[in-house]
Amino acid sequence: MLSAPSGPSDGYDRYRALELLSRTPYGRVSVSMRALPFVTVARHIVADGHVLLRLHGGFGYAPACDGNVVAYGADNLSDRREGDEDVWTVQFVGTARLFAPGPAEIDRFGRPPRTADDAPFDPEYLCIEPQFITVHRLEGVPARQVAHSL
Repeated sequence: MLSAPSGPSDGYDRYRALELLSRTPYGRVSVSMRALPFVTVARHIVADGHVLLRLHGGFGYAPACDGNVVAYGADNLSDRREGDEDVWTVQFVGTARLFAPGPAEIDRFGRPPRTADDAPFDPEYLCIEPQFITVHRLEGVPARQVAHSL
């Protein structure tokens, strides 16, 4: 099933996208920094129709995202097990804002990584209200077994 990009008025795609995002803990945030695109990994949770991100502050990406339109995407490509033949991806754009999470949100994010690029992990947080959501599903895709070459 393939769905066209949707705006904030398409409630089903929005609901489905947020439900799928809640199934996986990490995704990728993309933004332009000094006229160059970049993509980085982020931990996410879904709260009250918003997607909250935790990034490593040492990368300097959260301040670059603050107040700017970003793209965020996540999928289940690495979370599938043998017999699970459904692949999904979610992408959306929205304006990111720095925010300070409360204790309940911190708890939902879970334990942060110990390090990022060999530096102590320093969390920074963004809040995005998803706009222009795209959900894609592929059915009948066998889970790939990891193989090692000799």
